[in-house]
Amino acid sequence: MAEGLNTARKFYRMEMGDYYTYMEVANSVPDSETAEKLKKIAQMEREHALFWKEFLEKRGESPPEVGKPVLKILLLKTLSKAVNPVAVVSFFELGEAGAIKQYYRFLKREKLSEEEKAKLKKIILDEIEHETFFARQLNEKGVSNIRDFVLGMNDGLVEILGAVAGLSAVYLNNPLMVGVSGLIVGMAGALSMGIGAFISVRSQRQVNEARKEQMEIIFEIAPERAVEEFKKRLVNSGIPSEIAQEVAQKVGKNREALSKLLIEETDENEIRSGLFTGFAYLVGVFFPVVPYFFAPNSYVALPFSVLFAGLVLTAVAVLIAVLSGISIKKKVLEMVLSAFTATAVAYGFGKVMQSVFGIEI
Repeated sequence: MAEGLNTARKFYRMEMGDYYTYMEVANSVPDSETAEKLKKIAQMEREHALFWKEFLEKRGESPPEVGKPVLKILLLKTLSKAVNPVAVVSFFELGEAGAIKQYYRFLKREKLSEEEKAKLKKIILDEIEHETFFARQLNEKGVSNIRDFVLGMNDGLVEILGAVAGLSAVYLNNPLMVGVSGLIVGMAGALSMGIGAFISVRSQRQVNEARKEQMEIIFEIAPERAVEEFKKRLVNSGIPSEIAQEVAQKVGKNREALSKLLIEETDENEIRSGLFTGFAYLVGVFFPVVPYFFAPNSYVALPFSVLFAGLVLTAVAVLIAVLSGISIKKKVLEMVLSAFTATAVAYGFGKVMQSVFGIEI
């Protein structure tokens, strides 16, 4: 019982935190339509919080005090000035699937009244609706490109940091050689990433077109197969079977909506995607490479390369952690230590190669 109460407190804090966040961002948005969307979501989160408040009070417990997540709100407001605020919130709130699983486990594990079970089931359905809304906003506003940019930049930074670290062990007194080599490797990596993105988007478009033709045939011959397919997808995404069945039956009444959900259509341009991904990779290449064009030797350049890369990785990790509601320390350590471990291994390998082949430059 104690574990259930602690979990309910956590859920209450989470829902109230989301309520404060959405309301604060909504109040700072000049566009009335956008503000109303955010306020609607905020009120829904407040209703969820009230359920957990009542749950605790019925068991003689008081809900915890919840303050506004000031730092998260500040960052969201700042980003919202440059990008559509609904899409910004969507980008950082696509964790609703996790809430769905936690709520469902609570529903099955804890002793609840029939009324509480009914309310919690409605909350789970609301969270599914949120997840769908957030995903749709990302597709419509193109903010998923932010994620792609961060990941592409991170790839370029970590890979080239490892490359220049290894080359530094070989070309001790020739930092320019390391810098130029890093740029060449970086350019090759950017081309590879860009071409990969181009082929991926183009291939996905071709697959979607083929599936669309197939689904049109299925809708004409056996529409119930389409409903069953949608249910399987919901289950595979982690949504409980009985809830997936209920959602699939409701959505299945609308052929057009079901078709859109089953076929992952995208208006993403393969050329734009390739250029965007390649450019993001090159941005990541810049930070670990630039010190080698100014330092007198590689011993001096390498610490600055590691420092610049570490600062960028820390900034990205802090941003992701604050906006995603996870531990800043854990996220920073995860990203920075993984990059520095790769750097140390690459440097050690470079020293081995220098020793084996007797390179002295």
